Amino acid sequence: MEHLILKVTTKLLFGPIILFALYVQFHGDYGPGGGFQAGVIFAVAFILHAFCFGLDATKKAMPQRALTIAMAAGVLIYAGVGVATMLLGAGFLSYDAIDPDSTHHAGQHYGILIVEWGVGVAVAATMLTIFYHFTGREPDIDPEDW
Repeated sequence: MEHLILKVTTKLLFGPIILFALYVQFHGDYGPGGGFQAGVIFAVAFILHAFCFGLDATKKAMPQRALTIAMAAGVLIYAGVGVATMLLGAGFLSYDAIDPDSTHHAGQHYGILIVEWGVGVAVAATMLTIFYHFTGREPDIDPEDW
């Protein structure tokens, strides 16, 4: 794509889209949003980048190997909180075990933030992986056969 306006606009919007994803991520326990929505918004920034600069350039910015690690890390963060609460003597994902002395259920807040962070990382990496695989595949038929 040789459209200068689209390239400049994409470069200008990339940072604010990532910033908005972080806003949705960290304010998801107070209002609408959370890990899933933030992960999708984060992935959209890279999908927009791929539309304007090409899939190869985006794969250099966010390689598939990093996405594979991020998918596993997101799941491990989520499950790790559950295992940590079990090791603290409570049930799986019983967040009050994280800070049992709190009168304001601070453990709930910390647990949800950590779990939602894991969800956001896993969703963003999964969405980009799906995008990479669908856009990087070769067509099944030749253009002449259409």
